[in-house]
Amino acid sequence: MSLTYAYTRLSPRPAGTAGSVDPAIASGARPRLNSIDLLRGLVLMVMALDHTRDFFGTSAMNPRDVAEPALFLTRWITHFCAPVFVLLAGISAYLYGARGRATGELSRFLLTRGFWLIAIEFTVVRLGWMFAFSLDYFIMQVIFAIGASMVVMAALVYLPRWAIAVIGMGMIAGHNLLDGIEAAQFGAFAWVWNILHQPAMLVSAEGTRLFALYPLIPWIGVMAVGFALGPLFKAEQAVRVQWLVLLGVAVSGGFVLLRATNIYGDPQPWVAHESALATILSFINVEKYPPSLLYLMMTLGPGLLLLAAFETARGRIADTVITYGRVPFAYYIAHIYLIHALAVAYVWSMGDASWLFGIFPADKPAGYGLSLAGVYAVWLVVLLALYPLCCWFAALKQRRSDWWLSYL
Repeated sequence: MSLTYAYTRLSPRPAGTAGSVDPAIASGARPRLNSIDLLRGLVLMVMALDHTRDFFGTSAMNPRDVAEPALFLTRWITHFCAPVFVLLAGISAYLYGARGRATGELSRFLLTRGFWLIAIEFTVVRLGWMFAFSLDYFIMQVIFAIGASMVVMAALVYLPRWAIAVIGMGMIAGHNLLDGIEAAQFGAFAWVWNILHQPAMLVSAEGTRLFALYPLIPWIGVMAVGFALGPLFKAEQAVRVQWLVLLGVAVSGGFVLLRATNIYGDPQPWVAHESALATILSFINVEKYPPSLLYLMMTLGPGLLLLAAFETARGRIADTVITYGRVPFAYYIAHIYLIHALAVAYVWSMGDASWLFGIFPADKPAGYGLSLAGVYAVWLVVLLALYPLCCWFAALKQRRSDWWLSYL
């Protein structure tokens, strides 16, 4: 049975049946799917590790050096954050529409929230990274990519779900076929290609710089695939777990097989090294900017398996992680400001911190930074400091249904 055909046959259990999705989905209230919140919370926590390393890591750190396994794996584990988060955003978009909302209402929400996130990227998020109000430098990062993907999804939701799945998988699987096309070939419209596929620093005639870091084609594809997977989360738990495991194994196995060939899916082939560990690290050293097919397979396959595993996750640790996952926007904004502020305090304690106010990433002074163990220690401090805020805001969102809370 084809996956597309299977989607049309999935239906929720009657409310109250064991293993069913939260009955609030049918009632129009704010439902919570713990497996989604748990996975989202996990990737948000790991994401803070990467950004802590950005601010506190030494100037000599090369996180893709296969000769430094601990540093390499510290960076590698954070690769799962953006793909999984964007996939979950697509699933959440479907569930938002499935709670009795017309397609037009869903489309308007995606359109307005998408533009809202783009605006937040260039204002609130930018200020958090730079601690400066100058308007000569902007970065298109993950919040921009999510917002722009939502804007595109506002149009795609009018298509049949199978068509959305085909478009999404086509973007993911086929975008590396475009690697040979250079932005310069488009002349005055080269910037469009940079935003869609080829990262670049764009400079206006007035000197304003725009770093197009998250090209959109594959990220739109990931969100579209997440949206197409949405019906699984209205199905019986056993059916959902079965499909998530099947898809997760297929995508993960496909990564190993395709990567082994060195034929397609990533611009950088893996190479054999003298040590087995370095060879393994080379094998999983795939490209994030833009996210290659193999990068997305390597991260989304295990992400689907974790969604299946988290269906039955219980206990204090799970509840703690879920708390972070229920307030992704507030957590994302707060963690940037907190990490940056801690870095400023750390540098000021030793001398001049002016280089932390302005373009990010800045050139770190020679000899600056903490050891990898120190980076992990600061990361744990950040997570502990943010937890009370996340608890408060999660409780607020749970007890109130104000329309503006859907944008935060």
